Amino acid sequence: MDPNEAAKRISHLREELEKHNYNYYVLNNPEIDDYAFDQLMAELIGLENEFPEFFDADSPTQRIGSDHNQEFKQVAHKYLMLSLSNTYTEEEVREFDQRVRKLTDENFEYVCELKFDGTSISLTYENGLLIRAVTRGDGEKGDDVTANVKTIKSIPLKLRGDYPAEFEIRGEVLLPFAVFEMLNREREEIGEQPFANPRNAASGTLKCQNSAVVASRKLDAYLYYVLGNNLPDDGHFELLRHASLWGFKVSEHTRKCRNIEEIFDFLREWNVRRKDLPVATDGVVIKINSSALQQELGFTAKSPRWAIAYKFKAERVSTTLNSISYQVGRTGAVTPVANLQPILLAGTVVKRATLHNADVIKGLDLHFGDVVFVEKGGEIIPKIVSADLTFRHPMSEAVRFIEHCPECNTLLIRQEGESAFYCPNETGCPPQIKGKLEHFITRKAMNIDGLGSETIELLFQNNLIRNIADLYELKISDLIYLERLGEKSATRILESLETSKTVPFERVLFALGIRYVGETVAKKLARELKTIDQIEKATIEELTGVEEIGSKIAESIINWFSNDQNKQLIGRLKNNGLCFELKTEQKAGQSEKLKGLSLIISGTFEKFSRDELKAFIELNGGKNVTSISAKTNYLVAGENIGPSKLEKAQKLKIPIISEDELLQLTN
Repeated sequence: MDPNEAAKRISHLREELEKHNYNYYVLNNPEIDDYAFDQLMAELIGLENEFPEFFDADSPTQRIGSDHNQEFKQVAHKYLMLSLSNTYTEEEVREFDQRVRKLTDENFEYVCELKFDGTSISLTYENGLLIRAVTRGDGEKGDDVTANVKTIKSIPLKLRGDYPAEFEIRGEVLLPFAVFEMLNREREEIGEQPFANPRNAASGTLKCQNSAVVASRKLDAYLYYVLGNNLPDDGHFELLRHASLWGFKVSEHTRKCRNIEEIFDFLREWNVRRKDLPVATDGVVIKINSSALQQELGFTAKSPRWAIAYKFKAERVSTTLNSISYQVGRTGAVTPVANLQPILLAGTVVKRATLHNADVIKGLDLHFGDVVFVEKGGEIIPKIVSADLTFRHPMSEAVRFIEHCPECNTLLIRQEGESAFYCPNETGCPPQIKGKLEHFITRKAMNIDGLGSETIELLFQNNLIRNIADLYELKISDLIYLERLGEKSATRILESLETSKTVPFERVLFALGIRYVGETVAKKLARELKTIDQIEKATIEELTGVEEIGSKIAESIINWFSNDQNKQLIGRLKNNGLCFELKTEQKAGQSEKLKGLSLIISGTFEKFSRDELKAFIELNGGKNVTSISAKTNYLVAGENIGPSKLEKAQKLKIPIISEDELLQLTN
């Protein structure tokens, strides 16, 4: 394909993918299935790699995020980003209404909108393009998280329709309940403390230094406030309707109210209906609709006079703690679960509640038979918040965390500094064996079609598999006579296993299920050490020398390879043809002219973004580092460079170069 044809095809693919993103994430009305979307995306990625001269920071491919670290620059808000005053009773809402009416003689309407429980964001658009995304921060300035926000598919990179030349729109970044549950299950499996609620998870994700991780967590966003000059309407409600036409995801449940009684109707309705929403809400925001009147009423030192937040009370019920059961994850982490007398809570019958780990049990001072108070954390996961000691029987037995694995009876261990207890019997504990097998076959790992948790259980119960290498030694005669399987299903499984032998090294490494070695860590290790043999032989110092890998991850890798059974497993997988070395393809502009050099990027640049400069360094064999040391070869400095970095570079006599001088290094 020549460059002209490529430019046309790239432009067409970008338009198509943006349209499908909008249909799926904003309108909730997809026109094509995931496979067709992925095929279009793969074609665009291939063309952009082949023709880098057509790079566009607003391309749909940029939503996958970068696995390079980024530093968040502080940006001043054009308009103060103040928090709202909270109220908890209808009487306090009446008092708010009376205060407003004392300040103005005008007739006005209110707008009631759901208060989404996430993390606030401010987006600036110029000529229809997203140019900046900033967190609330201290209200006067916040962190520039544009690279992370671009991975959120419900936030448009390019607008549609008749939009103002320049404006700001604010909203809430959220983690949907379904994603929150999945994320916490994964964290508990590897012994990490689960997020307390979707709000904490969304906030932590948005401030993550690695935008590829942000992209993987599938954040969502609702927009609720338009600011700027020359806006098409005075009414807040009407501006939100315009925003939805420009491509923003705006809540369809926002309502105009003429008086206080209509506000109360909205509050009572959504105190019940909010429990059916896919994202967390913790109240209702009540605003004056007129932007002109908002400006006239102004602000107090802390909050606007023209708006208030009504907070819902968390529903709490009491029930009886009957027993504690313990679940073992694929990494051996043991999670306690409280079994409760069934009780109705927030619209669902609750029978179980997570207790996370031994420290939580100890902190709650639980006894069997206790009457306990239960809430839904983030309106989704039931949790015990306390015990009612007035009902405790004097002879009741205190809950003590178990000492042996509930599945294989192995003595549990707890490593220093960790909250979870582990079963160390990795190769003999059934839930760990099946968990590792299920992890191995997932789409992000080996992507083996035809196998799922039920089939893994079936193969395990029939003694056909005990580890991941056993999968590649299955025969059609092993499968066709099993329940729910036949020749067609068996053939599909074996063909998919054969196809998986082409999966690249970094995904194979991730699929092994080494504790703390997630997708990003596996990619870093593969890029730096190149082969499984090099990783196996690596010392603590060599492993921690890889970007983003600390001593905890390094020790886990060394421990895994010190196990002879794991070494035998690798040998069997090698014999079956799996890829255990990095296969690199030559890209346009690729060289090794920066090989052996460590460079650090700091500041802002005129010609290229920081991510583009970092990609250029990697493309030419260099290494991006995040902190200055005596081993750093160059500091690539732009405007607004941090003074501490500049001072340290000068002290260590590290050459300081511009972006043009960086490019000249490869000439």
